[in-house]
Amino acid sequence: MISSEYCRLMARYNTWQNISLVSAADGLSNADRWKDRGAFFQSIAATLNHLYWADALMLQRIKGNERPEETITHSLTSPSNWDDFKALRSQRNDEIEEWAARLADTELNGTLVWYPGGGSTRIERSTALCAAELFNHETHHRGQVHAMLTAAGAKPEPTDLSIVP
Repeated sequence: MISSEYCRLMARYNTWQNISLVSAADGLSNADRWKDRGAFFQSIAATLNHLYWADALMLQRIKGNERPEETITHSLTSPSNWDDFKALRSQRNDEIEEWAARLADTELNGTLVWYPGGGSTRIERSTALCAAELFNHETHHRGQVHAMLTAAGAKPEPTDLSIVP
């Protein structure tokens, strides 16, 4: 389905695009970042927070943690301080890139198991599918942020995979 090389490429893409969006959002006021813009998670800041926490949950599942929600709390409002968010997002980007750098193709052949929301419902999916979902989910919501930023007058970089630095 996918390879470790694909994950490394997508991890680089992830970092590049997150830096682009954060840099574009830097030019907005805090109120503009939190303004309800009619998107699924309402604001630029809330959507970026969703991505930050969802990345943490999926990465923990990929690393074998069956109950990541017991230690990771998804929040649309935290971090609320922009400088804190930027530092944490940068760390999460590094964490994803480090995981991808160490990944072997054989590790993508397994099956992951987790119990969402601390519940008893067991979910099983292929590791490769979950890795692809990590990147696909990011791309989906970053597209929403890109549109909100553009509508707010900010100028994020292009999103073409073929021009990843």
